Amino acid sequence: MSHVAQGGAIAIRRGRSGIEVLVARAKKNPREWIFPKGHIEPGESAAETAVRELQEETGIAGEVIRPIGTSTFKSGRDEVEVTYFLVRFLGTAPSVESREIRWTDFAEAKILVTFPDASRLLDAAERAVGDA
Repeated sequence: MSHVAQGGAIAIRRGRSGIEVLVARAKKNPREWIFPKGHIEPGESAAETAVRELQEETGIAGEVIRPIGTSTFKSGRDEVEVTYFLVRFLGTAPSVESREIRWTDFAEAKILVTFPDASRLLDAAERAVGDA
């Protein structure tokens, strides 16, 4: 089994009714909602990966605020470890994948994003927003 390091983004913006969080349709199973994430390229930090993947997958440009936590899971023979970052929305940008996205509140995001660590990561992101 090999170890695969990835970076992921939990993007936020200020909406009309408060802070909103971004979720995107998964590529492998479009019925699922996820946070953008992907493999760390050579010479790239996990934070840089998070911002790049956010833009490639959703067309959202952002800047890292702080790390939020990690999620570890098995994918085939690999153990994947994703380091997630809280990312501030800066605007829109060209997207490679043009996945469906949704801006929602933290409560709805916890319902939509169903992978095992999602609720814990969203709780950490919500606390970090409150601390900022």
